[in-house]
Amino acid sequence: MNRLVAPRFPCALVLAACLLGTVGSAIAQAWPAKPIRVLVGFAPGGSVDLTARILSAPIGEALGTPLIVENRPGASGNIAGEAAAKAAPDGYTTMMSSGGPLAANRAVIANMSFDPQRDFAGITLAAFQANIVVVNPRVPAKTVADLIRIAKSAPNKLSYGSAGVGSVQHLSTEMFRALTGAQMVHVPYKGGAPAVADLVAGHIDVMFDTISTSIRFVQDGKLRALAVTPMTRAAMLPSLPTVDESGLKGYEFRGWIGLVAPTKTPAPVISRLHAETTRALGLPDVQKRFAELGFDAPAPMAPAQFDAFMRDEATKYVELVKKAGIKPE
Repeated sequence: MNRLVAPRFPCALVLAACLLGTVGSAIAQAWPAKPIRVLVGFAPGGSVDLTARILSAPIGEALGTPLIVENRPGASGNIAGEAAAKAAPDGYTTMMSSGGPLAANRAVIANMSFDPQRDFAGITLAAFQANIVVVNPRVPAKTVADLIRIAKSAPNKLSYGSAGVGSVQHLSTEMFRALTGAQMVHVPYKGGAPAVADLVAGHIDVMFDTISTSIRFVQDGKLRALAVTPMTRAAMLPSLPTVDESGLKGYEFRGWIGLVAPTKTPAPVISRLHAETTRALGLPDVQKRFAELGFDAPAPMAPAQFDAFMRDEATKYVELVKKAGIKPE
């Protein structure tokens, strides 16, 4: 007599799922048991560093453990990127970064030691940020049209600074150069803050810098602002035109900053970090600080949504690099 025998494999799958759920729950309950690192690939004082420091205190308070910001500047953010990619996926290493190490660098830097899409799990987008076109006051440019005229009449006489190859400062300036034919010498730094310091000192002439890094020097009269790079004017500088309004039709550039962890970091940890970062982004004090830095309204995304966003941004930057004729270094 034939007997029906329940298949064993589906039962094994159910048991495995139950065990994974139990393990995930245990991880979520035990974590965090020590401080969490937040790696930043740029020098202190820049927009990424400021974002990390503003958010670390409220997130750490909610988690009951400090978040330690650790600056590892150099290689256009890739020194920190490599360290984060190779860190143990145990929830104790994260990275706050701009779109350079997370999306753009693969298009402009040859032989990278990590793959952002493979090696990182998105936690959330933290903010969008506009760039501002600023010059040292000794440069006789009062408008974007003046800057184009000067750069074209004396090729490579003007120099521009950036936070490194693939940074928002670099790519936004290269887009400008490609659209106008202006020729300027690129001087990369280990972050936006040291580049701006040299711009104020007159060692370089121009930057398409993040508003958060340059605004205080504009307000103090140490730098002259010509325009902002998005299609809409900045709320904190309503009288300053956009590059598009200044005559370079179709020009638009907007950077972003987000938080990631090494891939294979446990899902419950990613979920908790996402929840606490989103909560922190909604705090009035954080929103006030972001507004003072010229960031757009905080823009949290679900982890899967942020992963998809970074993939789309990587594709966009490849197209931009090809259009601008930038050769990988």
